[in-house]
Amino acid sequence: MIEPTAARPTRRTSPSAWLGQVLLYALFASLIGVFSHWPAYRQLAPDQALIKLSFTHDGQRVAACRQRSPAELAKLPPNMRAPMQCPRERAPVVVELDLDGKQVYRHVAMPSGLSKDGASSVYHRVPVLAGVHRIDVRLKDSPDGGGFDYTRTATVTLAPAHILVIDFDAEKGGITLQ
Repeated sequence: MIEPTAARPTRRTSPSAWLGQVLLYALFASLIGVFSHWPAYRQLAPDQALIKLSFTHDGQRVAACRQRSPAELAKLPPNMRAPMQCPRERAPVVVELDLDGKQVYRHVAMPSGLSKDGASSVYHRVPVLAGVHRIDVRLKDSPDGGGFDYTRTATVTLAPAHILVIDFDAEKGGITLQ
């Protein structure tokens, strides 16, 4: 025969425990309130603007695709017999940024991925004084030794706390300023 278990006695919480819990929650909430407003944080000085160079772009392929010969195709397993052989590796992306005639940034972004076949990413911030500036941006994504593939020159007026984003969009013709 199974013995009935004894019922657990219920405990009542005392008013002092409730008061202590309320005080601890109030202390925690006041600490969150204080540290959410202090110390004051400013991203930029009052007379500064910001230029952000930010994009992700696939460089061109290092080598062109080539047609496989019938003898090469015969040596391959049936599931691998693609008529074109295209190497995966991509060229690094080179970007330069000049501000008022002086180079402020130059970077060679290597392609991502184990086979170097992914996109190259660039992110750089340049705080500047608000006012009129001449911006020259150059981008090279081809493997040959020639010059830059895309260039953009613009004169911009930046207000205090204004953020100018330099991006790359091939569908819009290359380098964009937003």
